[in-house]
Amino acid sequence: MTPPLDRLGRPLRDLRISVTDRCNFRCTYCMPKEVYGRDHAFLDRAELLRFGEIEAVVRAAVALGVRKVRLTGGEPLLRRELEWLVRGLSRIEGLEDIALTTNGSLLERKARLLKEAGLSRVTVSLDSLDDATFRRMNDVDFPVARVLAGIDAALEAGFGPVKVNMVVKRGLNDQDLVPMARHFYGRPVILRFIEYMDVGTTNGWRLEDVVPAAEIVARLTAELPLRPLEPNYPGEVALRYATADGRAELGVIASVTRPFCRGCHRARLSADGRLYTCLFAATGFDLKRLLREDDADHAALRTALAGLWATRADRYSEVRTAETAALKSKVEMSYIGG
Repeated sequence: MTPPLDRLGRPLRDLRISVTDRCNFRCTYCMPKEVYGRDHAFLDRAELLRFGEIEAVVRAAVALGVRKVRLTGGEPLLRRELEWLVRGLSRIEGLEDIALTTNGSLLERKARLLKEAGLSRVTVSLDSLDDATFRRMNDVDFPVARVLAGIDAALEAGFGPVKVNMVVKRGLNDQDLVPMARHFYGRPVILRFIEYMDVGTTNGWRLEDVVPAAEIVARLTAELPLRPLEPNYPGEVALRYATADGRAELGVIASVTRPFCRGCHRARLSADGRLYTCLFAATGFDLKRLLREDDADHAALRTALAGLWATRADRYSEVRTAETAALKSKVEMSYIGG
């Protein structure tokens, strides 16, 4: 089958897979405790895609041009024996890169197992080095020292460089921009600053809470002179910079002020098997139903994926307005990953 292009001529290259909708953090910009409290109904285990089903989707996606897979959540390391899924994915011919995004809380004891299973790369979410700020942001009183230990474990296991993502929210953690850059300076870590996004409907997003990429770069440059770098590949979401001496690489993801929809080649698979063609989508296509039909086959799965991608015309961030940002039907980030 010829790899499909969507209605704007974009190929399918990346697939992001949520393996669970559960998380042990309650970050205020993602899973606020007021919404995801003790009585919140998370997906039942039987509703989750089985590892074999995830592998079937990936095989079909690779046949259509996907070369990179990222495992997300929720917190993906809460999914039991995730290393077995990684091992299965690593055997798929044509899949070049298997990455993981994690909050780092369980990484210290899982890093080596994941590396041995065939995981290519690790990204850790870390929004502050200040313990009080970090505990306030994760809202479960989790100490920053344990996330830093997870990053160290990933480096010791052979993941290098490790990417560290910091979501920047004005008045909450933007004072930590330079301390974060200085902390990871000279280490095999790529620190990336992410503009606070209007994902989902529960995080109380306001435009005035966004610290624009241009301001982030200006504040960093005042302390650590930066020079721009070329993208590693077409469609890379992060604007890349290096310190003047080349000892550190930084990135800025400017999805609010500098949308990158035109180069977006990512699809997202929820933990219960729904495929979304945009981070800001309202609905997804139920692949689990197709996977569990008695006569399900790989050809039918490929045909469904190709058809979904060929009709895609998503470019939410390019047409974002106060009205679209306030829509009540957008899927939550914790359900499909970042």
